[in-house]
Amino acid sequence: MTVDLFAGISVSDIESARAWYERFWGCEPAFLPNDVEAVWEVGEHRYVYVEVRPDQAGHSRCTLFVDDLEGWVDPIVARGIEPEVRETYDNGVRHVTFRDPDGNEISLGAAPLGA
Repeated sequence: MTVDLFAGISVSDIESARAWYERFWGCEPAFLPNDVEAVWEVGEHRYVYVEVRPDQAGHSRCTLFVDDLEGWVDPIVARGIEPEVRETYDNGVRHVTFRDPDGNEISLGAAPLGA
């Protein structure tokens, strides 16, 4: 069974959101479906998009689990975006949280080292 993902994040301004997410992802959007959305492909058949919805901006949360956490986080930090939180849970799962200009959380998580 194939599963595609299309996860949305509400933002207040497309230009500032697009600039931040271009730095976060390290690339321009995969496509721009209209004047109020921008879409990034974060994996095969997996997309994260921002959409202007000012009344909902700042309330989105999105977590991607990755196999190389530092391989994702280090380039983001090098592009000038610092994580708000870095934590390791009791079970060894590592979790890094970033916040966009509206306060939306976008996080990266990974299994315990050596797992």
